[in-house]
Amino acid sequence: MLTKRNNTYHQARDLVKLLPEKPGVYQFYDKNNRLLYVGKAKNLKKRVSSYFTKKHENNRTAVMVKRIHDIKHTVVETETDALLLENSLIKQHQPRYNVMLKDDKTYPWLVIKNEPFPRVFLTRNVIKDGSEYYGPYTSVRMVRTLLDFIRQLYPLRTCKYTLSDKNIKAGKYKRCLEYHIGNCLAPCEGLQSKADYDANIDNVRNIIKGNLNDVQHYMKKQMETKAVEYKFEEAETTRQKIELINNYKAKSTIVNPKLDNIDVFGFAEDQHYSFINYLRISNGSIIQTHTQEIRKRIDEQPEDILATAMHEIRDKVNSTAKEALVSMELHFVPEGMKLTVPQRGDKKKLLDLSVRNAKYAMLEKHKQIEHTNPEKHRQRILETLQSNLKMDSLPTHIECFDNSNIQGHHPVAACVVFKNARPQKKAYRHYNMKSVSGPDDYASMTEVITRRYKRLLEEKQSLPQLIIIDGGKGQLGAAVKGLKNLHLDEKITIIGIAKRLEEIFFPADPVPLYLNKNSESLKLIQHARDEAHRFGIAFHRNKRSKAFITSDLRNIPGIGEKTAEMLLSEYGSVERIRKQPVSKLEKIVGKSKAKLIKKHL
Repeated sequence: MLTKRNNTYHQARDLVKLLPEKPGVYQFYDKNNRLLYVGKAKNLKKRVSSYFTKKHENNRTAVMVKRIHDIKHTVVETETDALLLENSLIKQHQPRYNVMLKDDKTYPWLVIKNEPFPRVFLTRNVIKDGSEYYGPYTSVRMVRTLLDFIRQLYPLRTCKYTLSDKNIKAGKYKRCLEYHIGNCLAPCEGLQSKADYDANIDNVRNIIKGNLNDVQHYMKKQMETKAVEYKFEEAETTRQKIELINNYKAKSTIVNPKLDNIDVFGFAEDQHYSFINYLRISNGSIIQTHTQEIRKRIDEQPEDILATAMHEIRDKVNSTAKEALVSMELHFVPEGMKLTVPQRGDKKKLLDLSVRNAKYAMLEKHKQIEHTNPEKHRQRILETLQSNLKMDSLPTHIECFDNSNIQGHHPVAACVVFKNARPQKKAYRHYNMKSVSGPDDYASMTEVITRRYKRLLEEKQSLPQLIIIDGGKGQLGAAVKGLKNLHLDEKITIIGIAKRLEEIFFPADPVPLYLNKNSESLKLIQHARDEAHRFGIAFHRNKRSKAFITSDLRNIPGIGEKTAEMLLSEYGSVERIRKQPVSKLEKIVGKSKAKLIKKHL
């Protein structure tokens, strides 16, 4: 173990150069000798150096690096050793910046008790008494369904008697109600042999492990034997049990039965959490599932989080599988284990199912946060958007622009404002074009951007962190021109969104960004775009409607635009103007014009 003492962040950064280029585990300590973080690396020098040489998008990572006062490391022989040591140190010290693995002490297990004539039951307490524990299961309902299925097939005792040979021969116990209703064969009175009971327990083990084919084969032989012996009622009972197994298999078998003893790990993540779904496969059936939620403390790589969680989950469920299906290449592979990244076939279907389960868990978490803590939910969406767009600051203030005109007439623009991912309708603004004539969308965009932010600067109001333009490269370029007029082009992030393929364009970048169609970042951008379009269209319709009505009045000889607007402002419509007496119209437009209007209408 090597230890490097330093008094400042800069000294720690310099001492990193002395680290070996070997696999191992590193530990960061603060000035009070408190452990901040434990990590593993294929190459200690390269991995630890990266903390001091790159800009960290995650603020917690940046804060942690500034607090590093002391670095310890341990060189190990293999990457597997590094994985095991890292896991052990995290469990022992629970460093502040490492991932938090949710405790699952209360998850249910299925136990085959270590005793004569073993009981099979659900428990939440794992006791090291030689009993066989299967689990943990994430659903109590699943365990109870499995227990009910087992008890339909095999009569097993539920009493807590100590059924030793001595006690049974001494006649210490008497058969109970369970025997009389057919749920138990009374081994307590010696009415069922130990060999027969243990054969049933072997079948129970196979069912729990998913080895249903072996159970079916055994029961078919039993049925045939009983039929030959003319025990037709017992043969029929066995046939019904085989049918139950067939029904159970139909619900649980989803892949090729030749796939046996395989672990599957699906992965999904957002800015704050990672979700790992685990499936245990035996004889083509899913016999166990578990989803691990991990709270990220710093911007660790997905493959590192998955490797850590994989080891943790396998340890918890006592997995002995020699093959695991994963969605990414991992540097840290448990010794003697084969990792497969399937591209097609049944294995790919299994992995897709596991990934889908991980995503479902993530969506449920988002809904839970949105319901219980909407502010935190919006914060997470903004942080995701900031990361997707590679922004320096959180886009708490977003503005979106849309132009609207019909065949070159009545060009208008709309600006909508979002604060903390929510529309602020009182801050919405409409714009009539002043310097643009005709259908010139690009010039209109330049004008409205210049006018909008010139006014904000003059009034010393806050500027947005993000501007969204409804349009492609042309519209975006025109908007950037407006920002350059005010020397704001390098101070505000600006993007364009093209409707056809929902492409995100950046200035001076010919390659668009494609966000996942289910991405919350894209949904927020689309919401702002659609809101700007709706607001702009509504204004444009009102303007066209008013222009149409005004044109009716202006068709009257001697009536100009201002006169028409005065009357419409007072009465609202041509129909109401028609109903007014001349005396009322005279008060607004004078006697001669009032007579002209009344005569015409």
